[in-house]
Amino acid sequence: MQIGLVNWTGGYLTGECYGDGVSVLGNSLGKKQTWELKVTAKQRKQVVVVALVGYQGQRLLVDADGTVRCGQPVSDKQGQFLLEVHPSGAWTLQQPESKKYLESDGEDVFCVTHSLTSRHMWMPQLAMHVHVVLFNPSSQLYARTDPELNRVWVDTPVPYPEECSFILRFRKGACHLETSNHKFVSRLEELATVPSAETAFHLNLKPGSLVVLTDRDGHILYPQGSRGRLCLGDSPTDDKEWFVIERCPPWVSLKTGTKRYVSVLCDSEVYAGSKKVTPMSAFLFEVDPDTKTVQLKDVHHKYLAQRQFKSVMANGYSKEPETKFRVLWHYGNIFLRALNGRYLGTLPVGLVVARAVRPGPSEEFALRLANRSFVVLRGRYGYVGSSAGHELLQCDLLEPDCVELLPCKHGVYHLRSRGKSFWSLTAERTFKTWGTFALNFCLEIRGKNLLAVLAPNGCYLRGDREGPLVADSEEVTPECLWEF
Repeated sequence: MQIGLVNWTGGYLTGECYGDGVSVLGNSLGKKQTWELKVTAKQRKQVVVVALVGYQGQRLLVDADGTVRCGQPVSDKQGQFLLEVHPSGAWTLQQPESKKYLESDGEDVFCVTHSLTSRHMWMPQLAMHVHVVLFNPSSQLYARTDPELNRVWVDTPVPYPEECSFILRFRKGACHLETSNHKFVSRLEELATVPSAETAFHLNLKPGSLVVLTDRDGHILYPQGSRGRLCLGDSPTDDKEWFVIERCPPWVSLKTGTKRYVSVLCDSEVYAGSKKVTPMSAFLFEVDPDTKTVQLKDVHHKYLAQRQFKSVMANGYSKEPETKFRVLWHYGNIFLRALNGRYLGTLPVGLVVARAVRPGPSEEFALRLANRSFVVLRGRYGYVGSSAGHELLQCDLLEPDCVELLPCKHGVYHLRSRGKSFWSLTAERTFKTWGTFALNFCLEIRGKNLLAVLAPNGCYLRGDREGPLVADSEEVTPECLWEF
């Protein structure tokens, strides 16, 4: 769980670049203001033992004299805090041994007093990627936008439809919940077209990415009625008001050269026969960061697996080695190599098998993102988008843009800024957003919620420390990987 902590003056808890200093001089949620919250133990319902780890991997520590710094702890308790969530949504962090609270004076951070004041209160802010899904643990269901009725239901057991995705927009301490069709959840009966005071909610946060959304009058947003309509109320039961915020998962479809989608039939048989994307042709694309292998899970939580006689079945489990495939990317298309060393392909009847020693046209699949018509890209320095005062696309923004994905021919996308023109490539290999003609881009999933984008000049998009987005890398480096 990645967070920022805001003090009573509006400053962010900041780990300084040089040395081990800590301050509250940060005025926005950047890399130095992002902390990984690790829960080490639970004390009671509203109190847990946590550690805070900065962007350089150093823990927030308290020395014997109350000095607060970043470093490696001499003892476990030196880098631990008792975190208590207060009714206002504020957090307090107490050092377990000294029983003193973390506080700030508007500039420095220290831990010297036992009695609570406003200077000890910290408001948490989520620092995770803003493209998310909302899971309700009470009902075990996900939230979904209904574009026709212009409202949101909590009624989906598996978040494979695009309508399950939301964007968190943080402005002036409030959270605006943007839907997949770019409207906003409102205090009123229907979705709003623009953010306003009616769409502003307070996000109460607990460890574990658990949140409650309340309006300015204290009313709570939670699922109500037999259909689970998301609306305001006062007395939720069974903890219905809590949601877990999760990253928007990458559901994909695989299309053959004959324009047929790989689908699960008769519970477990895998064929390339459907001409349209259906729920049975959507697969969760899971990348193992250690082995770099890929698993494909269907909507019934079963994995594609290479079975006897080289056949592929949708009856695997996550721990089975037969469910892990090696991926070879080829201009937005993929080849999948099974455990037996053979590549997945299709027979004339459409049956998917792993029998080819070398990949050819029958083993090439066009991979599409099945659950999103846009992406939000975040790199090492910030989000990708356009900003006032810059004619080039930037990669260091705090507020993200939605990049529209327009599927084109086999394995190719056209990219467009929402409501604007196509991305255009300059002679300096940077990008502008007022292109007249569509250019061809290829997307490659290279990790857990990580994309590499191949530009029309044959190079990968790279985030530059100075700000501009450039297409000049022949290989996929860390600066070419984008959270999406």
